Amino acid sequence: MPVCEAPESGGPLAEGEAEDLLRCICFKTGPPRTVGVEVEWFVHDLSDPYRPVSHDRLRAAVARLRTLPLASPLTLEPGGQLELSSPPAASLMECVTTVSADLTAVRAALRTAGLTLTGAGTDPYLPSRDRLLREPRYDAMEACLDRSGPAGRAMMRDSASVQVCLDAGFEAAGPQGYRRRWQLAHLLGPVLVAAFANSPVLHGKPTGHRSTRQGLWTDLDPVRALAPDLYRDPRSAWAAHALDTPVMCVRADGTGPWAAPEGLTLREWLRSGEPRAVTRADLDYHLTTLFPPVRPRGHLELRMIDAQSGEDGWIVPLAVVTALFEDPSAAEAAYQAVRNLAAPDPEAPPRSAVWRDAARHGLAVPALHAAALECFALAREALPRLGAAPAVLDAVDAFQERHVGPGRCPADAPLTPVAGTAGRTGKDLGI
Repeated sequence: MPVCEAPESGGPLAEGEAEDLLRCICFKTGPPRTVGVEVEWFVHDLSDPYRPVSHDRLRAAVARLRTLPLASPLTLEPGGQLELSSPPAASLMECVTTVSADLTAVRAALRTAGLTLTGAGTDPYLPSRDRLLREPRYDAMEACLDRSGPAGRAMMRDSASVQVCLDAGFEAAGPQGYRRRWQLAHLLGPVLVAAFANSPVLHGKPTGHRSTRQGLWTDLDPVRALAPDLYRDPRSAWAAHALDTPVMCVRADGTGPWAAPEGLTLREWLRSGEPRAVTRADLDYHLTTLFPPVRPRGHLELRMIDAQSGEDGWIVPLAVVTALFEDPSAAEAAYQAVRNLAAPDPEAPPRSAVWRDAARHGLAVPALHAAALECFALAREALPRLGAAPAVLDAVDAFQERHVGPGRCPADAPLTPVAGTAGRTGKDLGI
């Protein structure tokens, strides 16, 4: 791992210092040992999910949630989605236990307010949501993403995911080395998109995609949503990608708007020092505005999985991904299973053909179905070695039997009726 000598705070950064920082902080290597998950949910009315939840009602409910003794930080997303981000866990079961307990407490508190959590990659009930958070960060983000079309607004307001976080890996080569884990995350990505696709509608209308959410990320921005060059050393490739991506904004002191200079890359800003010098805080913030399918943040953050239906649906992608990375035998076999899945493609993920096919067709693509069958079998074999509880094994088995085996994804299942709304359709409700 490179030695980092650049300042962690304080004065202006030079271009070389910024590059050194990027190489140091984004791939922190060591024995793989921790796992985490970030789960996002839509909040709906408990008795009628087609009834919009007012901002005042949602804010009051969130204020109540913030009084709960949760182990996982809780955040409110721009469209009113709730996110729980687990603390790093020493094992799969520690992560599952922690987040399950937090979700139980959150659901109970919401129930008293007549609200419930819905797991889906895009909101299955409501038309476009208003942006709840009116802050300089989100104002600048929306202004920046609007330049590329409507996908950015829909992503901010109408999407939710399960993000699995894993250690970067060892410095050395092999299936647990950071280079191989970086490759595996991108090769496995379209299989995960296809298997867990759970967003066939947007704004109340079918889109033709199994994972509309992934389609939004694909169309989000010309650069910031793409993977870096996967044929280069990960550290060098990611540093170059971060430096050559336009900055989303230049943050201002106080409460004023944040400037959004069109096309100014971080590298150009570092070299020019205009409109002001770049600091370490600016670099750190810039990294949070990059949205590739796999984001290195010291650990690896896999961002391509739709939020899942059911109270415990999120556990299945967490368990499968953890098994395929943390069990060395499964990691090597999974790599061999997916290494030839994608043909050479001039487009980077998620714009390459196999990623687009996964988002549109799910497991109806024969090659993705075959890879998913093999990867789920490898994960199921490895999970007992990782100490997975019977309930986790049963959840994986049920998902495999219902979806992966027959070549279907959650998006292929009909929307489950909710109490009090049987017979209602989007047309009935003006959607």
